Amino acid sequence: MEMVSRFFLMTGFSCGGNSTLLEALGQRGFATVLEPGRRIVTEEIAGDDKALPWVDLRVFAQRALKMARSDLEAAHRFEGNVFFDRGLVDAAVALEHLGGPPVGEILGETHAYAERVFVFPPWQKLFAEDAERRHDFDAAVQEYHQINHSSDSLGYIRHVLPQASVSERVELVLTSCRAN
Repeated sequence: MEMVSRFFLMTGFSCGGNSTLLEALGQRGFATVLEPGRRIVTEEIAGDDKALPWVDLRVFAQRALKMARSDLEAAHRFEGNVFFDRGLVDAAVALEHLGGPPVGEILGETHAYAERVFVFPPWQKLFAEDAERRHDFDAAVQEYHQINHSSDSLGYIRHVLPQASVSERVELVLTSCRAN
């Protein structure tokens, strides 16, 4: 899969404001792609529950990887910058953490997203478990560190977003994208 310099990955801490920022970017007219994990959970709750992360995390991560690849292919129809709430890196990190192959083997050597990825750091104030996300703060912090390590090993440049208002984060992201 080739790198597309206009495809920007939003990753990092679970419940760090990714979805809120993505919604704000969408309201400004940018193409956005919702988090595969949330979409899978919504589908599974309405279906047979077999790919829920708390039922079978491996099946869930494999499905997220497949969905993220499909999202990337579909995103080529959009013009301009496209922002992804989580994606291939996140799913590959989950699979590796479950004893699967290393992230680099799962994804290969080609970047699927722009070289710069936007990383949401742990933010206790924003964190909340819900029906679709049942892990605790400590598990989310551990996942954050795994994602950072893997994105570094894949050659991505992490742009850690500050704990700031949504409008400030939007401006930081857009300024960074213009400089890309």
